[in-house]
Amino acid sequence: MTQTTVFPQAEVSGRFLVAALYHFASFPRFQSVREPLQTLCDEQGVKGTLLLAHEGINGTIAGPEAGIRAVLAWLRAQPEFAGLEHKESWASKMPFLRMKVRLKKEIVTMGVENIDPNHIVGTYVAPQDWNALISDPETIVIDTRNDYETAIGIFKGAVDPNTKTFREFPDWVRNNTGLHNKPKIAMYCTGGIRCEKATAFMKEQGFDEVYHLKGGILKYLEEVPPEESLWEGACFVFDERVSVTHGLEEGEHRLCHACRYPLTAEDTTSPKYEAGVSCPHCHDSRTDEDRLRYRQRQHQIALAKKRGQRHIGS
Repeated sequence: MTQTTVFPQAEVSGRFLVAALYHFASFPRFQSVREPLQTLCDEQGVKGTLLLAHEGINGTIAGPEAGIRAVLAWLRAQPEFAGLEHKESWASKMPFLRMKVRLKKEIVTMGVENIDPNHIVGTYVAPQDWNALISDPETIVIDTRNDYETAIGIFKGAVDPNTKTFREFPDWVRNNTGLHNKPKIAMYCTGGIRCEKATAFMKEQGFDEVYHLKGGILKYLEEVPPEESLWEGACFVFDERVSVTHGLEEGEHRLCHACRYPLTAEDTTSPKYEAGVSCPHCHDSRTDEDRLRYRQRQHQIALAKKRGQRHIGS
């Protein structure tokens, strides 16, 4: 059954519907789909990124509601994606600059051969049941996201692997023998896709009771009331909104356009912060030549804004 997660808020002028989606399926004809899918998105005013590979589809798109509905309907008309699920939220402005349909080796890159979520995967846990699982003292809770994501939000008591990329996750698991000290492993990520592969990998590593949050953090923040939530902070998202909070409301973080790290209001008061040039997380690792180049780019962005345009590098 196709399941649509809808944030209950009516569309108003100046708001854009955002759809996050993924679906694992045997998809050998993925190359032939790129061009018609790109054309449809362009015609419908839809922007974002969709990744196509032998193993399925993954991405996030935004646009007018009618355009998003048209793209989703087209995708579900493909036999491989008839059961495609997606999650919805709203953005106050278009969160993407362009539409990109890309061909990839994997729709989420883990770098481990023969990991197939269609063959083996962990047990899905609904958001309403998640709190009980992660509060169980017999459970180890693992955040499968990267360090810049976990920096602004994490589930209470979760283990943070501090990985820079998802490719580092398998080695982190292999090197942490203590993960076998408790019988249950509970894993989560932004929308669920990384956990599809992460839980499959854990099962192949000999872990028996492996669970993951169905729909990811986004689904949890949509459905679980703030007063019952065990989520602490905001959830990083891969678009110009930067973060979302409970109810999938837009967060208050902004992005450092020098290093792409999410920034708090406190970060922007640091003497190491300069809009578009540096922040406390990257200032000391950048050279004066780097900062000069970033300032020149920032100047071009400011000029474009005065002309009522949006600079492609912004």
